[in-house]
Amino acid sequence: QVQLVESGGGLVQPGGSLRLSCAASLLSFSWYGMSWYRQAPGKERALVATISSGGGSTNYADSVKGRFTISRDNGKNTVYLQMNSLKPEDTAVYYCNCRRGGVDYWGKGTLVTVSS
Repeated sequence: QVQLVESGGGLVQPGGSLRLSCAASLLSFSWYGMSWYRQAPGKERALVATISSGGGSTNYADSVKGRFTISRDNGKNTVYLQMNSLKPEDTAVYYCNCRRGGVDYWGKGTLVTVSS
């Protein structure tokens, strides 16, 4: 059983920062790549960032490159998303994802609202 629990969302002004966390209840967490997705109102869920199992490789959507940083702490079974220079268009529910054995596992999401 895989459980993913996101936290750290909230209301922030444009230009501000937030750090999201995803705590994973997952055996051998360090074996798996992890991802963050987001779903804005009225839009499909979209990939934001991915990180390899060891943390040495990361990839980002063009819309967040240079502003967001994904990282992980395998000792704590946690993956993070540091979000800087936030824009209103970053408003969305952010989801943590793990693919294991061809199955996608999702958390319930955390809402990020960027507004003045």
